[in-house]
Amino acid sequence: MPGSIGIEIVKADQLTVADRVLWRAMTDANPDLASPYFRWEFTEIAARIVPDAAVAILTQDGRTIGYFPHQRRGAAIQPLGAPMNDYHGVIAMPGEAPPLAVVADLLGAPRLSVSAWVGPSGVGALRETLMTLLPEHGAESWEAWYAERRQTWGKFFKDKERARRSLETELGEIRVEEGLRDPALLDHLIGLKRDQYARTGRHDIFACGWTRDLLHALMVADHADFGASMAAMWAGGRLTAVEYSLHAGDRYHFWFPAYEPGLARCSPGILLTLDTMRLAAKSGFRVFDFGFGGEGYKKYFCNATQSVREAVVLRPGVGALLSDVAVGLLNSTAGGRGERLRTSVRRRWAAIEGCETTSGQRLIGAASAAMVAMRKAGGSGRGATT
Repeated sequence: MPGSIGIEIVKADQLTVADRVLWRAMTDANPDLASPYFRWEFTEIAARIVPDAAVAILTQDGRTIGYFPHQRRGAAIQPLGAPMNDYHGVIAMPGEAPPLAVVADLLGAPRLSVSAWVGPSGVGALRETLMTLLPEHGAESWEAWYAERRQTWGKFFKDKERARRSLETELGEIRVEEGLRDPALLDHLIGLKRDQYARTGRHDIFACGWTRDLLHALMVADHADFGASMAAMWAGGRLTAVEYSLHAGDRYHFWFPAYEPGLARCSPGILLTLDTMRLAAKSGFRVFDFGFGGEGYKKYFCNATQSVREAVVLRPGVGALLSDVAVGLLNSTAGGRGERLRTSVRRRWAAIEGCETTSGQRLIGAASAAMVAMRKAGGSGRGATT
């Protein structure tokens, strides 16, 4: 019988050349780890930027069976780069990754929070990430995919074709470029996202600074089959939409999209996504990952899913108590709907906790999020309806 699993926590730059070779062998061998977030290059870059970053080396019977890159936030542990990281799990050969609950126990933290765990878990709620698999390799692949999508969702794509004509009529000729790595353009994108967060009441994940630095560092990295870049659309010389993406191998992960709000009627973000896929397919990308479901337009693009788990593994005691107290507070202000809001509140808190590195900053973020949640729940003194 195999022995118990051991653990050693190190900084990423303490991993040896042999560790890096094994890491790459694991991601190459395990189709569940195809996302760019599992690549050693992502961990190497993120560990230089993300506060309190580390890697857990898991061993059994004298050999390394896995690696788990993570970050500490007070007493809590999150995957490295959270809340920026759209996939996480143990880097391991197929069938050798320990379950999430075992990883949490080995790390010994009062709380381990994950939003998209890949691999065995034993706990948590199932989520789906959405992606497009092009039917074949080569320049014709995108055309075949688009023909099938247009036949299946004719009304949607005909509407976008009309939107493209309208945008050109209003502003001028449309031009799209991909593979862009202009720092000023990235700062402009981040500014658009921060404006969006302010309008929608979401936590500003770029206010903490390190998240912005991570995007810049990934974008300037020079690796043969891993990197980050932007695509942008101009109409008549006016920038209308821009998106930052991460890519590795034949997988292209759409990450941070933004468009000029005043042009929403012309769907510039969706038009940019279509053109980005067309151009990237010519460069050899075949899997286009849209991340978690949510935005309604994704169903028109995506023809495949990947199952992940969202979970918070709590040790008995204060962590669990505080969670129950928070839900009780929301119940008192949200017409008894605290249980329905639990998942939303935990997601908001996980984003705040991941971004903010001091207790004071986390407290400010939590107070702001609570106010937004209460407003959405019906507001103080106004009976909420279901």
